[in-house]
Amino acid sequence: MHGAIRAAGYSLMILFVSCGVGAQDLAGGDKTSFSATPQEARAIAKEAYLYGFPMVEMYKTLYTQAVDDQSQNFKAPLNQIGNTATAFTAHDTAFVTPNADTPYSFVWMDLRNEPLVLTLPPIDEKRYYSVQLIDAYTQNFAYLGTRSTGNNGGRFLIAGPDWQGQPPDDVDRLLRSETNIAYALYRTQLFDANDLSKVKDIQAGYTVEKLSDYMKQQAPPPAPNIDWPKPAPTMSDTPDLFRYLNFMLTFAPPQDAEKPLLARFKEIGIEAGKPFIVTDLSPDQRQALEDGIADAKAEFATLKKARIDTHQVTSGDFFGSRDHLKGNYLYRYAGANMGIFGNSSEEAAYIGYFADKEGQPLDASKRSYTLRFDKDALPPAEGFWSLTMYDGKNKLLVANPLNRYLINSRMLPELSMDTDGGLTLYVQRDAPAEALQSNWLPAPDGPFFGVLRLYLPKPQVADGQWKMPLLTSGSRQE
Repeated sequence: MHGAIRAAGYSLMILFVSCGVGAQDLAGGDKTSFSATPQEARAIAKEAYLYGFPMVEMYKTLYTQAVDDQSQNFKAPLNQIGNTATAFTAHDTAFVTPNADTPYSFVWMDLRNEPLVLTLPPIDEKRYYSVQLIDAYTQNFAYLGTRSTGNNGGRFLIAGPDWQGQPPDDVDRLLRSETNIAYALYRTQLFDANDLSKVKDIQAGYTVEKLSDYMKQQAPPPAPNIDWPKPAPTMSDTPDLFRYLNFMLTFAPPQDAEKPLLARFKEIGIEAGKPFIVTDLSPDQRQALEDGIADAKAEFATLKKARIDTHQVTSGDFFGSRDHLKGNYLYRYAGANMGIFGNSSEEAAYIGYFADKEGQPLDASKRSYTLRFDKDALPPAEGFWSLTMYDGKNKLLVANPLNRYLINSRMLPELSMDTDGGLTLYVQRDAPAEALQSNWLPAPDGPFFGVLRLYLPKPQVADGQWKMPLLTSGSRQE
């Protein structure tokens, strides 16, 4: 995620955010408004759950990375950059399906009263890096870096929806978020363990400044303080989600195309800044909301089994801009559910391995697996490719004796090639024979899934000329 934008016309923003952005507003005061019948409420709750789940999942990450400074996953306060100087391991739990190839840098952006200037340093042309800019809906509204702006660096202005002004002359690009809270997620390619010091040097060159600081001008009046609601264990799977959705909507001015949808949501108490108190609901109302959430989850389960697991749809369908998603909230939900903050298809392709060649769910406690790429049929990527292992229960990296969480294209010189020039990977719980261990991707003692990432995928990925190989299962060796 990359982005930057500048400042003027602050009054509109201050007016907007002063209308209740606090946890207290959501927990007390007026009773929850609810005008729908139980039957109507069930249908609305299904829509609202699919719509709101990504925003609430985003809030979880925002809170742990930028608000709760006691969290082990805290990175930096709002409008400051935090760098991760090592690749992700099984000990990192901030968000699911982390990428262990590219150490991250993180900026949670509060754009309510002025834009931010993001500065990128020039880096080696052979190294991939990117800044993914994500709004509060989890939509990727822009990119900076190798593909989009090159490796020569630059200055970029990220602005919120209400800012009115002109960028400084020395800023390369103005990028605008639909929401006043946004996320800049930086990825810097790590070649190997000996490369960490170079990655740290690059990260040290990433800077973030408020526009007024950048221009050495007086800052605008500060936006109101935010009373952040503390995340709750049930916030993603029960009607509690709608309380946090009301909070997140305060940072998201209504889009014209969504105003009819938001009007329906009001019938079950979902409205920016309004309280949503589950205990205010009657048993029938609460049951209707729970049934609607169950309906949404069932619709996703059907999509996953019928179209995702069979590769009829890909990650490229789930991540991208508002224009790319075209109002498909089920797809946006799928992306947030399976791997929030995924890249847009032009930046990276993600291929999920959830089942074997016979369509059976992957479980390394029962079976061992191989994945074979034919000669001259390795994943086609201009950047690099990587196959990463995840635990099927928690979607995190898998602890293992090798501390190996992935196999990627940088490792090819160390891998053992087949006699015909192909490449076979061994995906299993227990170590294979010693001669094969260079090609071993350790799996957990139970369900798992893999994600094959292609950075800057070549055209034959999108047009279907390159066919992904499937996992072949065999008996597990005791």
